[in-house]
Amino acid sequence: MSESADLIGVVADYYTAKVTEHGATPAGVDWNGEHSQAVRFDQLLAVLGEAPEPFSIIDYGCGYGALLEPLAQRYEHFEYRGFDVSEAMVAEARARYGGEPRARFFSNATELEPAEFTVASGIFNVRLDLDETQWQRYILETIDTMAGLSRRGIAFNALTAHSDPDRMREHLHYADPARLLDHCLRTHSRDVALRHDYELYEFTVTARLDRRPPVSSKEEPSQ
Repeated sequence: MSESADLIGVVADYYTAKVTEHGATPAGVDWNGEHSQAVRFDQLLAVLGEAPEPFSIIDYGCGYGALLEPLAQRYEHFEYRGFDVSEAMVAEARARYGGEPRARFFSNATELEPAEFTVASGIFNVRLDLDETQWQRYILETIDTMAGLSRRGIAFNALTAHSDPDRMREHLHYADPARLLDHCLRTHSRDVALRHDYELYEFTVTARLDRRPPVSSKEEPSQ
């Protein structure tokens, strides 16, 4: 088994255990409540901006598909594609939203078709006892995968390395926001925003892919 597949398998097992224990609830995707989940969704959906309808969106690490509800409250014409490495999560999502004609769910990433937007909530947080360097490489590779699936924009969140030390937990990963911002700027777009000013111990990065090319190290900054 490859390093990446092994890592994903560990993560899938973790979330399968959570949803089996707690069901289709915020605790089932390892969040501490509905309010914080709603705050995260607000930040992620900001990447849509004034997106004309219809549009398509991939929820990368969709859990039981909770993002579909605020999405449907704000937009009418869209196609939602939920993906999760945990087959148990996907089963919960299909049971909960199987009657929603605008939604499809997948547990195999190779079945995903490109979309206008891709968002990811919380998928970089639970590192468990996996190697730190390996996990950081996984984060960057996943961001690149999201960008490769997207025509117009991506958004993701992560726990912040600037959290209060007494709130940090050993099994969680606290990312360097500057590093992920720099990666997106240099690799994917100049049109990148970092939000670190909302109430949770995390940050959200949004990158619009259809406006400006990424930064080249050979370019001189404009005066």
